[in-house]
Amino acid sequence: MTDLSEEAPLKKELAGLFQYMQRVREEIAAIHYPADEEHRFEKMSDQLDAIVETTKSATDKIMVAVEANEDLLDDLRSSLSDEDALAKIDKISASNSSLFEACSFQDLTGQRISKVVKSLTYVEDRVESLIEAWGKQELEKIVIQGEEKTEDEQLLHGPQRQDEAISQSEIDALFD
Repeated sequence: MTDLSEEAPLKKELAGLFQYMQRVREEIAAIHYPADEEHRFEKMSDQLDAIVETTKSATDKIMVAVEANEDLLDDLRSSLSDEDALAKIDKISASNSSLFEACSFQDLTGQRISKVVKSLTYVEDRVESLIEAWGKQELEKIVIQGEEKTEDEQLLHGPQRQDEAISQSEIDALFD
């Protein structure tokens, strides 16, 4: 027979573990079924992918413009004989080369962001496994408190991906 003095701490510890596990379930439910309907966790990797796409597009445009400038400088160089003007063209060309080299940031940031996306995907997969283990129906029953937002925060949705954004024709239709 166990001593009652030994039983009380055990019950207390068991109750503490139960409360902890309940909190873990609530947190997982909040990740998978957010009350604010923004699904932030699920959209993180999409947003990071959009950053990579946007910076790549901007970098490509910069590089095309720098190459076009170099072509114009070559044309200009061949039509000039003034040493001072040619020296200035060489300085502009060197500046263009610096711009071109600086565009390598996109490749480096893209690689780093890809690593973060892989980590997020790993975490998402683990959360999905926990959801399956505890049962989606049980997690759906947990009431999740929505995040308090100001009126301005409720209106702001930040930059949207191309496939999510409202088109200009849809905006124009609002005024018709």
